[in-house]
Amino acid sequence: MANIESQKKRNRQNERRRLRNKTVRTELKTRVKSAREAIERSAPEAADELRTAQKRLAKAGAKGAVHKRQAARRTSRLMRRAIKND
Repeated sequence: MANIESQKKRNRQNERRRLRNKTVRTELKTRVKSAREAIERSAPEAADELRTAQKRLAKAGAKGAVHKRQAARRTSRLMRRAIKND
């Protein structure tokens, strides 16, 4: 455990950010999974699911919850899958 006050504060901040990022990443997994499943079964709501997943990935990348390139890569893979199943 840290003795320095500034390090204690940094630890508290890191923990809050970790928990916030964890919820964002969990939601991303859910959104991407639901979009992928909707695309696979050619559901009518697939376009909405895809748009939501894209939006959440871009936002998470911009905010730093996931790396920007990871967000772009996951969006790209999702779009390739959507185009392939059209």
